[in-house]
Amino acid sequence: MFFVKNQITQGLAELDAQLLRRKIRTVESPCGTRIHIAGRELQAFCSNDYLGFANHPELINALAEGARRFGVGSGASHLISGHQTIHDLLETKLAQTQAQSIPKANALFFSTGYLANISAITALSNLKSSASRIYSARLNHASLIDGVRLAKGQSNADVFIFDHRDLGPLGDELKRDSSEHKLIVIDGVFSMDGDLAPIGELLQLAEQHDALLLIDDAHGFGVLGNQGHGILEDSGLCSERLIYIGTLGKAAGLSGAFVCAHELLIEWLIQKARPYIYSTASSPAVA
Repeated sequence: MFFVKNQITQGLAELDAQLLRRKIRTVESPCGTRIHIAGRELQAFCSNDYLGFANHPELINALAEGARRFGVGSGASHLISGHQTIHDLLETKLAQTQAQSIPKANALFFSTGYLANISAITALSNLKSSASRIYSARLNHASLIDGVRLAKGQSNADVFIFDHRDLGPLGDELKRDSSEHKLIVIDGVFSMDGDLAPIGELLQLAEQHDALLLIDDAHGFGVLGNQGHGILEDSGLCSERLIYIGTLGKAAGLSGAFVCAHELLIEWLIQKARPYIYSTASSPAVA
């Protein structure tokens, strides 16, 4: 214990010296453009509540009514007894948002975007009949990076990192790739720089080289497209190779996330996505 204590103390001191130590700041007010921290009223520029729905009266009333009708807890995982009719309805409606872009679209709902990302990547890399290779954009979100790392550890998947601003090396590598199963992983909207992924070019490469294209559209869902359905609606693309991941924790003002894909791919996730199988289903009130 003392060895661990000394190592942690030293590690924290190093983080302090580099000004990299993370701190929890408690917000004393609801989410909004103005928030209160440590007794001060501040202008919030760091929230993902793009449309101001997180504290909207209609959503508050809907959540309260959902709790009264369906309860606040699901009591079990989706595959035991935690999947209520309201979860089923939500997944159906989420699938409909991508129906113009993904043939025979189905959806699975997760408690967080992190779980959705690692679930999709690890499950789609877990194909016993063939070796998998994952192509991941260098500036992807940490949850995508962790999903790729888990897939590499669990399924021995090979990984190639590419720059989304220069797809030449990616195309060259795909030409040389003899793997039976290839998965391209990318953010739809990059959270730090705000630029959009070139998903049209990426889908073309996926079609040419028989790959799947997984897009984490956490910052696009609810914002991009005429109906706010995200980057696929905005781009007008359509392919059964697309795996779309959206979140309800940003523009939608709630919590949770979903994976939308061809019904066959979703069925595989139900069988192999461990966070979906072994996590308690999200609150039915949120659904």
